[in-house]
Amino acid sequence: METSRRDFLKKGTSLAALTVGGIPSASAAPKRNGAKPPADSGPLKDAGMQLCEAYFSGMNEQKIALTKQMAVFGAVGGINPGMVGLKDVKPWEPKAVLAVKEAWEKVGLKLSVIEGPPSLGEKTKLGLAGRDEEIANFITLMKSLTQAGIDTICYNWMPVIGWYRTQNDRPGRGGALVTAFDYEAIKDLPLTQYGAVSKETLWKNLEYFLKAVVPEAEKVGMKLAMHPDDPQVDSIRGIARIMNTVDSFKRLLDLYPSPSNGITMCQGNFALMGDDIPTLIEYFGKRRKIHFVHFRNVRGGKFAFEETFHDEGMIDMYQAMKAYYAVGFKGPIRPDHVPTMYGDSNQNPGYSTIGTLYALGYMRGLMEAVSKRRT
Repeated sequence: METSRRDFLKKGTSLAALTVGGIPSASAAPKRNGAKPPADSGPLKDAGMQLCEAYFSGMNEQKIALTKQMAVFGAVGGINPGMVGLKDVKPWEPKAVLAVKEAWEKVGLKLSVIEGPPSLGEKTKLGLAGRDEEIANFITLMKSLTQAGIDTICYNWMPVIGWYRTQNDRPGRGGALVTAFDYEAIKDLPLTQYGAVSKETLWKNLEYFLKAVVPEAEKVGMKLAMHPDDPQVDSIRGIARIMNTVDSFKRLLDLYPSPSNGITMCQGNFALMGDDIPTLIEYFGKRRKIHFVHFRNVRGGKFAFEETFHDEGMIDMYQAMKAYYAVGFKGPIRPDHVPTMYGDSNQNPGYSTIGTLYALGYMRGLMEAVSKRRT
């Protein structure tokens, strides 16, 4: 079974519009268990990092309430004008961005990262007619976001076929459901309507994009965080994938050296490339190139793998967190691809509420451990 994160994000826009009106505002909601808003959390909270949660399926009332009770106030998501009742307003326009940001503030959260930005699609990645308009709208988005106090965009270079799994309900520990990928199940699928797209084409279009966008990102202080291809195979249905090796990320950074040109350290993807995560964190972190972190764990290799609970995969998560702390990483970090646990819905595989709570608690424990350890 194929699952596309793009479909998930599209579905989330309608869910957001349905749920935003049912959540009490931050001012109306009672404080519980001493939870404080982000501004009062202090520089030592969470080892100085910005602990966040993803809300790709909209403003889920239960998840918002529970994460706030856990003192996790950062939100990661998209910009959907319909979520705040705006019509005929483009998502990159200042009016839309400000309204969405304020909607999150009303429920007591801070929108910290835009993941899956609007106006960055096939036209730009495949070099089709209309890409210059897409890029111009992307630049407008960056300006609108920084005016609203949002300085990080997580994006990818996976045209047509993005995040991809062949199974969303594989039994994991204790019967929890995890996502999995097996290249053998898809290797003979037919080409898409775009035919064969080479790596050279994607690199050429990426360079074109960076040369147009990074100078503007520098002007407004935007951090562009490239996400690895997921999965990291060389092509799916004829569409090449280029952000699937550590050398590819070094090439990305060399295409346009800039403080704005950085990466999303998605641990699961980099581990499946065959690399040691703490070593990579040290390499990219010392160069201040890690703008955003997806803290997750996996087992297997790039051709066949499955997600795991944070505490059971092949990555040494304590050493990873210690590496972030050692290099002084203070940016946004969120759990990713959690198992669906008993009693929760698998409607949005990888993002169940109960699994998320387990992951956040585990991460906070590691953060406290690394920040208090004796040297």
